[in-house]
Amino acid sequence: MKHLSLFAASLLFSAGVFAGAADHVSVQDPYVRLAPPNAPATGAFMVIRNNGDKDVKVLKADNPVSKVTELHTHLNEGGVMKMRPVPAIDIKAKGEAVLKPGGLHVMMIDLKAPMKEGDVVPITLTFDDGSSKQVEAKVVRPMAAGMPAMEHKH
Repeated sequence: MKHLSLFAASLLFSAGVFAGAADHVSVQDPYVRLAPPNAPATGAFMVIRNNGDKDVKVLKADNPVSKVTELHTHLNEGGVMKMRPVPAIDIKAKGEAVLKPGGLHVMMIDLKAPMKEGDVVPITLTFDDGSSKQVEAKVVRPMAAGMPAMEHKH
């Protein structure tokens, strides 16, 4: 009987009855910056919203196009901007984390192959409770990244 209870509990857990952080998180506007030819790395950016009542942390990110994926930020060290890995990205309850150039971002290091504009990169975010969420990030040119289309009139 004990084995049956454990089996039933594991089925409920795998069916998603127990909500995890990923169930309360939404991701808006994910994109990957198109890397210049032969560049070994690029970044992914997005807005991660926590719609839940508890703070969550993104502990890691993964993708199939780079050998290494790290959570990063930019820091001003003695007047010099430097990128540094961070152990986690905190998202307060009912809050958001904005991943953008010059700030927090997902660093994709040692790219396996060149990407082209319009490609879609699946990025899996893993949270502090072990749950995860996959987002589809479109590859865009740096000038187009996050910028609205501009109309020129004379």
